[in-house]
Amino acid sequence: MKKLVAECLGTFVLVFGGCGSAVFSAAFPSVGIGLLGVALAFGLTVLGCAYALGPISGCHLNPAVTLGLCAGKRFAWKDAPGYIGAQLVGAIIAAGLLVVLLKGQPHGYDAAVGGLAANGFGDHSPGHYSMVSALLAEVVLTFIFLSVILGATATKAAAGFAGIPIGLTLTLVHLIGIPITNLSVNPARSTGPALFVGGWALEQLWLFWIAPIAGALLAGLLATWLHEDAKAT
Repeated sequence: MKKLVAECLGTFVLVFGGCGSAVFSAAFPSVGIGLLGVALAFGLTVLGCAYALGPISGCHLNPAVTLGLCAGKRFAWKDAPGYIGAQLVGAIIAAGLLVVLLKGQPHGYDAAVGGLAANGFGDHSPGHYSMVSALLAEVVLTFIFLSVILGATATKAAAGFAGIPIGLTLTLVHLIGIPITNLSVNPARSTGPALFVGGWALEQLWLFWIAPIAGALLAGLLATWLHEDAKAT
């Protein structure tokens, strides 16, 4: 139960910090933090949670990470459903709280109009990128992210420093992917905002489950060969 609470809390922090930085910045352009600021917000939340919650649950905060670790023989498949459920709960609570805060503006806030930093492609991509581009980007960027996680947490990796490369890599993939899809690489992060935006966000949500999980599984399978000394926990 402590592990599930840690996953719920960590995912809440990730979505509240990352998506919150994007939506509040958009609401007040005069104090906007831009692409770099939003990318750093996502990376910093993971960096902080890695040290705060990593000793409790491993700090997955992401269904794709959980499944990638299972494929890489670092995590037991039987524990994956509980982790994923906890992550979804944390993401939904965070997105709901963001909506409550945003409605405090003088003119209110409509998530269906404002977007709540939901992920999308086509007309709902920041750069109007196609579905194919979005799919490929999410697979490749999740693969990169998981490859770093699996390498940084391998038995032979330097102990105590995994959070730094993981947080920096999440920042990197956001710098690349935000213009394409608002970047997901995390089905829970996508699901939270999509539930409140509804409409197109829910219609396109399938891509932000399939692509990150595919990229994560590929990284996990490769890691079983690259890091043969890794063991399931």
